[in-house]
Amino acid sequence: MSQQFGAFTASELYCPHCRRSQPVREKLLLILPNGELHEYLCSACATSLGKRTVTGAALTTPTKSPPRAQSSRRWLR
Repeated sequence: MSQQFGAFTASELYCPHCRRSQPVREKLLLILPNGELHEYLCSACATSLGKRTVTGAALTTPTKSPPRAQSSRRWLR
């Protein structure tokens, strides 16, 4: 059976403080040897609503940016 979904991220979760479903922000807490630990925060009151660990191919690796081209700008003195 092939893998149908790569990774899930929550867009809304129930907030017990606000007493309703709220949009969430995902905050990177730690970079661990086996993955990254993220926390979900309520957008309205900033209550922690959950955590998730991202491992393996779903990790975001920083890519090296291409070198900048030299411009032909002349500085005025």
